[in-house]
Amino acid sequence: MQNYLETIAAAAAAAAIALLLVEVVHRLVRRLGRRSLLMTELTQHAHRSFQAAATVLAVQFAVRLSTGYAVGTPWRQVVLHGLVLAVVAATAWLVASLLVVVEDTALARFRTDVPDNRHARRVRTQVVLLRRLTIAVIVVLAVGVMLMTFPAVRGIGAGVLTSAGVVGVVAALAAQSLLGNVFAGLQLAFSDAVRLDDVVVVEGEWGRIEELTLSYVVVQIWDDRRLILPTSYFTSTPFQNWTRTEAAVLGTAEFDLDWAVPVQAMREELRRLVESTELWDGRVCVLQVTDATGGTIKVRALVSAADAGSLWDLRCLVREHLVAWIRDHRPTAMPRSRTEIGDAGGALPWQWITPRRPVRRRQDAELPDDARVFGGSDDGEARSEVFVGPEETVDSRR
Repeated sequence: MQNYLETIAAAAAAAAIALLLVEVVHRLVRRLGRRSLLMTELTQHAHRSFQAAATVLAVQFAVRLSTGYAVGTPWRQVVLHGLVLAVVAATAWLVASLLVVVEDTALARFRTDVPDNRHARRVRTQVVLLRRLTIAVIVVLAVGVMLMTFPAVRGIGAGVLTSAGVVGVVAALAAQSLLGNVFAGLQLAFSDAVRLDDVVVVEGEWGRIEELTLSYVVVQIWDDRRLILPTSYFTSTPFQNWTRTEAAVLGTAEFDLDWAVPVQAMREELRRLVESTELWDGRVCVLQVTDATGGTIKVRALVSAADAGSLWDLRCLVREHLVAWIRDHRPTAMPRSRTEIGDAGGALPWQWITPRRPVRRRQDAELPDDARVFGGSDDGEARSEVFVGPEETVDSRR
């Protein structure tokens, strides 16, 4: 009985010493690392796992050294085996905590609360996916090591290894979809096709990437719904990414109007509107007639904004304002249907009336910047080079 009490006392003393040493190290690191982000993260995230690993390891050594009187007894083997399992689990927890600390320290260098955060979102996406993968690998390895401590499992392992080829084929066929999603998640992380907080259009829905894992992607739709898609969707199905290169985007508002609409006056009204709102980022403001069929013309207003949310509000504002402007100031420009009853041979008097004044054609140099998407402004010239090529001349484009 006295031997058992000595073992218990030794285990308690070892645990107390381990906790004391861990606390001393914790306070020392916290004091020395006040200006170090890595030290701060260590004291916050790795303290508990360090306590558990040190305590269990100290108790195991104390029990092993203080139970020499019970060598070969079943209870000693069971206790030591349980402590070994606890050491493996605590060590895995500590390693995972250290990896999380390193990843959080790396993420802290890249801010996502700035306008141009494309690179930061890319790094964050890769680090988050790597964190999930490393933690999963650590858990699998820890469980494997714990199972291998059982003699029966070690015996089974030899038989399993002999049929690894058949098992591998069966597992691959059974988990084909799961493995496909895992590899697709890794491909998304390092191909830069999509990142966290990217604004995308998928399945006809507009939203942003809220969560990206190895098996699925969560898209937060603009009305706060969540669209859950497998990661393989983004590697096998076309989708729109509005913020792949930058957050600033272009948007359109289209109008079907009568031929009597004064296009230049409407263009000037659009310019006056966007210059009076903070939603416009000052890059693009263009109004053009893009079609003229079926008795009406299609007028397209092209505007730009700093991000997708501002662009949505700006497009709605442009529609509301120009609709009210046409209704109140240019009612003749509202779409209408005409019916003509007369001579198809052109013998009616009004068909021979000459224009009261000659039509003056604009020269290319006289076209306002608001009438051109590719050219005029610096942004338009840059867009022209992207879609045409800087080496081509203006004549070759025509």
